[in-house]
Amino acid sequence: MTKKIKCKSCEGGSAVYCLGLLGALVYYISTATSFWDGFIGIFKALLWPAFVVYEVMKFLGM
Repeated sequence: MTKKIKCKSCEGGSAVYCLGLLGALVYYISTATSFWDGFIGIFKALLWPAFVVYEVMKFLGM
């Protein structure tokens, strides 16, 4: 029998990611000038953490 261990400290990160995702979706869709800009914006909203990490690492010279 295995015990399921729930990580309670991980729940806050999910909320921050969800709020960031919603904010990015609103931003990209509201600034879209065409259907395809909005469509691409959906993918950008899903991938925004990767862009942030890349830019921070580039800034720090890693």
